[in-house]
Amino acid sequence: MDLAALRQEYMRAGLHEKDLEADPLAQFGNWFEEAMRSGIALPNAMTLATATKRGRPSARAVLLKGFDERGFVFYTHYRSRKGRELEENPQAMLLFCWEELERQVGIEGRASRVSAAESDEYFASRPLGSRLSAIVSPQSERVTNREALEILLEQAAKRWREAPPRPEHWGGYRLAPERFEFWQGRKDRLHDRLCYRKAAGGWKIERLAP
Repeated sequence: MDLAALRQEYMRAGLHEKDLEADPLAQFGNWFEEAMRSGIALPNAMTLATATKRGRPSARAVLLKGFDERGFVFYTHYRSRKGRELEENPQAMLLFCWEELERQVGIEGRASRVSAAESDEYFASRPLGSRLSAIVSPQSERVTNREALEILLEQAAKRWREAPPRPEHWGGYRLAPERFEFWQGRKDRLHDRLCYRKAAGGWKIERLAP
């Protein structure tokens, strides 16, 4: 397999300062709507990068479940690897990669837990199986085998039936953005990279070399 020969030319669009929204959240909203309309599977899928206090990184795909002027929300097990790392070091990064549109968006900031009421509301909206799995799964911990998890799930289903409560170990985080980077693929790898950085009273837009 010749990986060096795997190439793709980027020809779809460009990204110019004059076309950007002054507010990066509005710019993200525009791109997210385009991703939704494009038919991309799971346009809300994003890579969440975290790190320990000593800087050892880890990353995984999670789903965006809401965004507004306060930040970007996702849900997880608080005692999972990402949950433990966010407690040690709340600085994190989200990365959206919409390959079909030849676009990426990186968002850096500080993550904190959402309120219990907000977590309760979202938990109640999840499919029953997902709620039961959140109760029984010791996420990121070693388990004997799959059958052991399936037994726990069956026991939880019998106990809670249609109304499992949100476990205390499960809930949401909100990443409050401090930096955005919008990336648009361009011909000859001369990509467009436009960055928003927080400045006094607003956001400063800078172009970065590809």
